[in-house]
Amino acid sequence: MATPLDLQEQEQLDDIKAFWKTYGNLITWVLIAAMAAYGAWNGWQWYQRDQGQKAAAMFDELDRAVSTGDAERAARVFGDLRSRYAGTAWAAQGGLATAKLQFEKGQADAARTALAWVAEQAGQDELRAIARLRLSALDLEARKYAEALAHLDAIKVEAFQALAADRRGDVLAAQGKLPEAKAAYQSAYTAMGDKTDFRRIVEAKLTALGAAPAAAAASEAAK
Repeated sequence: MATPLDLQEQEQLDDIKAFWKTYGNLITWVLIAAMAAYGAWNGWQWYQRDQGQKAAAMFDELDRAVSTGDAERAARVFGDLRSRYAGTAWAAQGGLATAKLQFEKGQADAARTALAWVAEQAGQDELRAIARLRLSALDLEARKYAEALAHLDAIKVEAFQALAADRRGDVLAAQGKLPEAKAAYQSAYTAMGDKTDFRRIVEAKLTALGAAPAAAAASEAAK
């Protein structure tokens, strides 16, 4: 048999009712907002996975076109990949692969366009750096020295600074600015580890300019 609430219980019940009357709507809306945010986050995660899977499938198609040397088909697939899944790493990697094939096929302008998109739109700093290094190579070949240096200056990723310095040396040497080229090559040489194979190439460039690292080290030791 139910018993009447004692005075203390009645006061607690009244407090709860008063609290809910004052804050009930606020609590309800906070809970609704939290549930909506959680649902949106889950939806976004699903969307990202879905986009990534579809982009990966399209990249596989592009990769097959590249492996068969079909530059036109690769360009078409990259165009679709870029328009539909621009925010994925697959799009940027597709741009790099397409540009490489286009360059090999003598389509320098098309390669430049693909690389420019990657340099500006890729979500990963490393992929943008690779695109800018390759753009600087195209500009160097076309004797667009100012543009090449601008691309190199835009590279901020620490891991690519040595390669950027080496390419800067190439550009400066092509301009006949040999003291500046030596300084750039020296910067690249210093930044590369002893076990880096590419360091030997930089050493050869310094030697050709009369600034062999080994000779400089021996001279410094003698002093």
